[in-house]
Amino acid sequence: MKKQHDFTEGNIVKQMLVFSAPIMFTNLLQVSYQFTDSLWVGNLLGANALGAVAVSSTVIFTILSFIIGINNATLTILSQQKGKDNETGLKRYLNAFVVVLTFMAIVLGSIGFAAAEFVVELLGTPESMIQEASAYLRINSLGILFLLGYNFIGTVLRSLGDSKTPLRFVMIAVLLNIVLDPVFISLFGLGVNGAAYATICSQGSAFIYGIYYVLRHQLVPFTFPSLPRREEVKLILHLGVPSGLQMSVIAAGVAAIMSVVTSHGEDVVAGFSAAQRLDSVLMLPAQALGTAVNSMAGQNIGVAKWNRVRDISKYGVLYNLGIMLVLACLLVVFADFAIRLFIQEEEAVQFGGDYLRIVAFFYPFLGINFILNGIVRASGAMYQVLILNVISFWVLRYPLTYLCSAWLGEKGIAFGMGISFVISSIAAFLYYRFGKWREKQLFKQS
Repeated sequence: MKKQHDFTEGNIVKQMLVFSAPIMFTNLLQVSYQFTDSLWVGNLLGANALGAVAVSSTVIFTILSFIIGINNATLTILSQQKGKDNETGLKRYLNAFVVVLTFMAIVLGSIGFAAAEFVVELLGTPESMIQEASAYLRINSLGILFLLGYNFIGTVLRSLGDSKTPLRFVMIAVLLNIVLDPVFISLFGLGVNGAAYATICSQGSAFIYGIYYVLRHQLVPFTFPSLPRREEVKLILHLGVPSGLQMSVIAAGVAAIMSVVTSHGEDVVAGFSAAQRLDSVLMLPAQALGTAVNSMAGQNIGVAKWNRVRDISKYGVLYNLGIMLVLACLLVVFADFAIRLFIQEEEAVQFGGDYLRIVAFFYPFLGINFILNGIVRASGAMYQVLILNVISFWVLRYPLTYLCSAWLGEKGIAFGMGISFVISSIAAFLYYRFGKWREKQLFKQS
């Protein structure tokens, strides 16, 4: 328990740096799943196979997003219970989350497996990629419970102020994935399917070890699963459904943007796929800070320390702007070199490099969304954040990407996305400043 932090007291800047750094590294390791798959698939199997993995990955993200969104509600509920120092509440809500999330993982995994080819075709995937993309999606759907499971354990630990222990679980999964990828892809001759099998084997191992480690060291007050109370399930769904819809809106928006990308042909799909892998690395600091401020603000909201919540917001935004600008500069300089880590086809490399150089300096604005939405989400104002995400993706990002690509051609994809980042950050700030999220109360007073 000494690894866990009490964020209701102490130096906010120091706590934010210490707490967010392991989350950032954990997220980097998470991204390395797709990064490793893309390196092996792109170099061993070519740009066409890489495009197939990228298309199916957007669908996997869509399937997982609803469950992951509900999982994210654990940060709000459990961090507020931690701030209140309510051990009984922690145990009850942990049990309820385990039951609800297990059921949903099984249902959505089954749907993803059954509808794989239909969904891939619906996205307008080039004919040459459909078979590999649908197979990759089908195999990964079988492993949704593993992916959700070890991520859930990590989320619970972070809500209690422990961001270091989840590194153990993710490290195991990543190291296994690095070893198993070439074995399944090349040695066993399974191609794209081998990358999917390597991923679910790695995630399953991390999940099993995570359960063992947490129970052995008594880091979390888990109990044997039992039927949760109605009010517990009601609160989880009240926060989790809009939180899940937030993630689904984002995922569906990414899939819609992929449909714009696929309309420009295989080279653009391959270049965009490689660029997205690098985008995901660039966004790691903002994502880590969004998670960190969610947990930090949640504990302080639980005991109504609003001055600390305001300071957490301020330092989070400043930290985000500083580090994101530095990373953007590095990415612009090394854009083409980084793209060539994944693919060698010249036209695909050219598009990927141009995309990164255009969009890189817009990402600090997207980072502001992560920070401010994380603060608002910590209060339990999930429907409000859902509306902000609908505006961000469906009112701004997809239409602007579609219009700019129709006007400017393939380069318009980057301009449309970048402009949407700026406008959506303004919307997030306006709600943070003038919205009524501070009035939200999740638990009845005793």
